[in-house]
Amino acid sequence: MKDDEQQSLLKDLRVIVFILAIIGSVIFIHPWYSSDEGFTSNLNYGLDLEGGSWLQLKLQGAVAELDADNGLLVKEIVNINLGEEVEIRSVDEGTDETTITFTSDSILTNNQMDQLAVGQTTISRTNNVTEVILHSSKVTLIKTYLADSLKAEVLPTLVSDTVEYEIRTAISQEDLQELMAAVGGSIVTDINGDALYKEGVTTETRDMTKEILSDKLNSLGLKDIPVKTVGDDYILIDFAGIDLATAKNIAEKPGKFEIRILTQGNESKHVLYGDEIAAVSIVGFHEDEGQWYVPFTLTDTGALALQEVATETGATTDPMSHNLVMYLDDNEVYSAPLSYSAASRLEEVPIYAWQASTGPDEDSKTRAEELQIHLRAGALPVNVELMGSGHVDASLGAQFKSQAVIAGLLALFAVALVIYRRYRKPEILIPMVGTSISEVIMILGFAGAVGWQLDLPSIAGIIAVIGTGIDHLVIITDEVLYEGKLPPRKVYLSRITKAFSIIFAAAATTIIAMSPLVVMGFGALKGFAITTIVGVLIGILIARPVYAKVIHEVLQANSTDVE
Repeated sequence: MKDDEQQSLLKDLRVIVFILAIIGSVIFIHPWYSSDEGFTSNLNYGLDLEGGSWLQLKLQGAVAELDADNGLLVKEIVNINLGEEVEIRSVDEGTDETTITFTSDSILTNNQMDQLAVGQTTISRTNNVTEVILHSSKVTLIKTYLADSLKAEVLPTLVSDTVEYEIRTAISQEDLQELMAAVGGSIVTDINGDALYKEGVTTETRDMTKEILSDKLNSLGLKDIPVKTVGDDYILIDFAGIDLATAKNIAEKPGKFEIRILTQGNESKHVLYGDEIAAVSIVGFHEDEGQWYVPFTLTDTGALALQEVATETGATTDPMSHNLVMYLDDNEVYSAPLSYSAASRLEEVPIYAWQASTGPDEDSKTRAEELQIHLRAGALPVNVELMGSGHVDASLGAQFKSQAVIAGLLALFAVALVIYRRYRKPEILIPMVGTSISEVIMILGFAGAVGWQLDLPSIAGIIAVIGTGIDHLVIITDEVLYEGKLPPRKVYLSRITKAFSIIFAAAATTIIAMSPLVVMGFGALKGFAITTIVGVLIGILIARPVYAKVIHEVLQANSTDVE
C-alpha cells in the first residue's frame, strides 16, 4: 500500500512542482558552512539584522507660481548674460506669444541673442542704435531669468491652467520673492493671500533622484543598498554592514553632473545633465594616439543639445577657444576642447558616441576611471543635504538575527503543540509542520533569487505567514476528515472544494489588505506587506494543494473505513 501511495504522490503534477520549488529555493539560498565564516548563505540581510548605518537626505529645491514684468525680465536676462544695458520700447502681450522691442547703444548680434535661448529675434541697427524685436513668452522668460540668476535648472509645468516653476536648487521664499521683485514680479498668492510656494521638489524629481542615486551607489561596487523615499523631500538609505563614516563618504560621492561649453572668458553655457548620458563603456587606451579615454553615448536629446550649443557658442568653428567642461556638484572634473574632426562633423549632424581623453600616463588612467564613475552614475537633478544619520552595531544586528530565528522556531513549536493537542495524530502533525517549514524555505528562496533584503519586519511577516498557513491547513484537515474519518469520494471532493473556496477568499482578503502598504508604505511597513503577500501566494498556489493531496493519501493509508 505504501509503495502505491508514494508512486501516486510522485506522479502528481502538484507534488512535482512542489519538489522543484523546494530544490530551487535551496539552490538560491545556497546554505554552507566554513570554519572561517561559520554558517553562511546567499541571503541578504537588512540594517537591523546585519548592522551598519543609515542616512537621511533632503532634496534641495522649491516649487512656486510666479509672475513678473516681461520687459524687465528681458532687460535682466540681457544684462546677466551679455553685460549690456537695454531700453525697453514696447511690450505687446498676445495670447500665445509676447513681442518685446528693445534698443541698445551696443552692437548686438544674432549669435548673441540665439545664445540667450529665449525666442526668435529680428535685429536692425540705425544711427548707432541696435533695435531688437524678440518673440517669446512669459513662461520662457521667467524660466530663463531664474535659471541664469540661480545657475540652476528650472522646469515650468502646466497645472490646472496655471504654471508651476520647479527650481532645482535651495532657495527660501524670502529670497525668491526678492529675486522676483527685481523684475517687477512676485510669488502668486491664493484667495487667502498665502504665497503659492513650497520648499522641496516634485514627485517626479524625487523619484528620478532616487533611481539615479540607487544606480550610482550600485555602480560604485556596493550591493543591495535600498534607497527609499519619504514624502516628496526626503530619501532614506540603509548601508548594511557599512560603518557610519564610510556611509557618509559614499553618500557625498553622488552629485549633480553637468556638461557645459565655455562661451567667453570664464562664462559657460549649459549643455546637458547626466541623465542624457545613455551608456558608458570601460576605460580604454588608444595605442596610436597614446591616450587613455572613456567612451560614452548620449541620448537623442543630449546629442541634439550638444550640437545646438556647440554651434551657438562657436565651438564648431573655433574648438580650441570653447572647451567642453564637465562638473560634479559645481566642481570641475574634466575640461577639454572638441577635436577638429568632431567640431567639423557637429556642423552637419549630431554626434551620439563620444570619447573623453585624459592623457597618456598612469595618472591619466586614474582620472579616466574616476570620470567613468561620474559618467556612469548619471546626475542627480537636485543637490541633497544630509539631515540625519545613525548606526546599528554589528553585534546588535547579529543578536537580532539569532533572536528572530529563535522566535520563528518557538512559533513553529507552539503551533505544532496546539495541532497535536487538537488531532493527537502524528500522521496529521508531521505533514502540517512539514508544509509550514517548506513555505518558509520557499519564501527564503524567493528572497535569495531576487536579492531581497531580509529585515526584522520581513521575519515578522514570515512568522505571520506561518500562522495564517496553519489556519488554512486546519481548514483543509477538518474538511477532509468527516466525523473523524475520510468520507466517501463524492463527499470528500465537495468538502475539499469548499475548503479551498474559504482559503482563496481569506488569501484574497489578506493580499488586498496588504497591497496599499506595498504601494504607499516604506521601510518596515513595505517589507512586512511584501513578505506576507509572497508567503500567502506561495502557500495557496504551491504548498497547500500539495498538503491536501498528501493528507488525503496518508489518512487513506491509515484508515480502515474508506469506501
